[in-house]
Amino acid sequence: METVADDVRTNLRESVRAGARNRPGIYRMLSETGVVLYVGKSKRVRTRLLSYFRAKREEKAWRIVREARAIDWEYTPSEFASLLRELELIKAHRPPYNVRQKRDGLYSFLKITRGPAPTLRVVRRVNDESALYFGPLRGGRRIADAVKELNDVLLLRDCRQATPIRFADQEDLFGSELTPLCSRFELDRCAAPCAGRCTEGEYLNRLRQARAFLEGTDDEPLRELTSRMEDAARRMEFEHAASLRDRLTRLEVLRAEFTRLRAAIEELTFLYVVPGAEGDHRVYAVRSGSIRGVYDAPRTARERRRLLASAERHYREPEPLARIASRGRADEMLLVAQWFRNRPIERERAYPAESWSNLPLRGRLNAQEVA
Repeated sequence: METVADDVRTNLRESVRAGARNRPGIYRMLSETGVVLYVGKSKRVRTRLLSYFRAKREEKAWRIVREARAIDWEYTPSEFASLLRELELIKAHRPPYNVRQKRDGLYSFLKITRGPAPTLRVVRRVNDESALYFGPLRGGRRIADAVKELNDVLLLRDCRQATPIRFADQEDLFGSELTPLCSRFELDRCAAPCAGRCTEGEYLNRLRQARAFLEGTDDEPLRELTSRMEDAARRMEFEHAASLRDRLTRLEVLRAEFTRLRAAIEELTFLYVVPGAEGDHRVYAVRSGSIRGVYDAPRTARERRRLLASAERHYREPEPLARIASRGRADEMLLVAQWFRNRPIERERAYPAESWSNLPLRGRLNAQEVA
């Protein structure tokens, strides 16, 4: 005898058999109250959904179907489009059965906070619209050590964001002298904005130096440590010189990672032509690894000129590194980078600015085999 749950699964399976088609798309598993339990994607939606009903009890797919009371799906032009749509829906609904992608643990971001004395710190996620972020960065512990070194060289605070700040140029009605809240001031590693040992302007200038170093326009932190190291060597303080050399190496690691980041971001800037199911071909304006615009593939040379004129606006203005990894773009950047890393042949459909005139027309795409 079938249980209620078995009856529900039977009805869901029959609805998939009757209504779903084998073309790219996304699907949602819904609870009885309409809560999105899971979002998935597939190049062949019907086949993928039917596989859930063959899952064994120890499998995640079986647990999802056991709780689901409805399934809906929508088609997309291509697998690439379904990947982007899946990410959009996961971010919107945060389904309990969608775990964070494994790539989240492989990358980090450098965050410049807001407030009267901003801090520079390494984080795993981009989740604060008011802050500036650099990344994604590889290296984990090495990046954290390098950022600590940058803070130490430029005397930036690394304490809690909520630490009270009292700059030297702030009025103090009681004329009291504050004591720095940690030992970094005594070690010449912090300007101590918590105790009025620097002005706001002095502190923000140090922060500007840090940002310029990260963006590759100022090497002052490297010059500072190099000068100290050479002075120590001249005084025959070889142990101290070796310590400074190690600190310099950590900063050079950070500089190298940012050089790699700029190159990787530049590589992910192009128009990407994606043939679609049933002739639904698209052109994606990709800049720095995020999607800035989506266009129908042009049918004629005139349509191509119009598309290029429209797409050009996405590339017109320069973008500082700190504007690229915004909250809305960070996950997409990782997704797009992974897409091209796993499918290097797709690079053949990527057209940098110098080859836009070769962008194919729809007729050529119609002749290609489409998944």
